[in-house]
Amino acid sequence: MGRGRQKAKATKQAREMKYFTPATDYSALQRELSGPTSRPSSRYPEEPAEPDYSAYEDKYADQFGDDDDEDEGSRRIG
Repeated sequence: MGRGRQKAKATKQAREMKYFTPATDYSALQRELSGPTSRPSSRYPEEPAEPDYSAYEDKYADQFGDDDDEDEGSRRIG
């Protein structure tokens, strides 16, 4: 195809895309934007979302010191 025909075809396609107005289903759009009407129930409602680890929080804190308290000059590089 020559450059003129190719440009005319591209212009025609661009014009069709610019002025194309599809039929809009507003009820489907409303359903999509509002999301599900009811929240799906969990398979295991008696289990918490995350296990409770508070019993283990500072179990060994008194036996071991913090690693951040080490002398800054004793770091090995390399």
